[in-house]
Amino acid sequence: MNRLSRSTLAVFAAALVAAPGIGLAQQVQVQGDVLLIERVQEEPGNLPNRGMSMSQVEARFGAPSDRLDPRGGQKRQWPTINRWTYPAFTVYFERNKVIDVVMTKADSNEIGPKPPTT
Repeated sequence: MNRLSRSTLAVFAAALVAAPGIGLAQQVQVQGDVLLIERVQEEPGNLPNRGMSMSQVEARFGAPSDRLDPRGGQKRQWPTINRWTYPAFTVYFERNKVIDVVMTKADSNEIGPKPPTT
């Protein structure tokens, strides 16, 4: 180790020794974050399944709140991707079939993806 890293390590060790005395005088409130994955695990049957057609998704979940502009399709190797947004999730279609579903954040305390941009 060089001198800089030894001195940094010494300062860090001194802070660790002093920290328990400081921590006894203070009470710390811990607030847990709500993870989006927890909500997904609670609601597994409420999402479109991979391979469903656009008409099947619309029949089961109703009309989407927004149909975003298609992306891709410039070349034959790049299929067109359509995105439909619902209040709780966004459905991604390759041509006419579901390839993925992404749930959106329910509130500001939940950690997860934000709504898609247009």
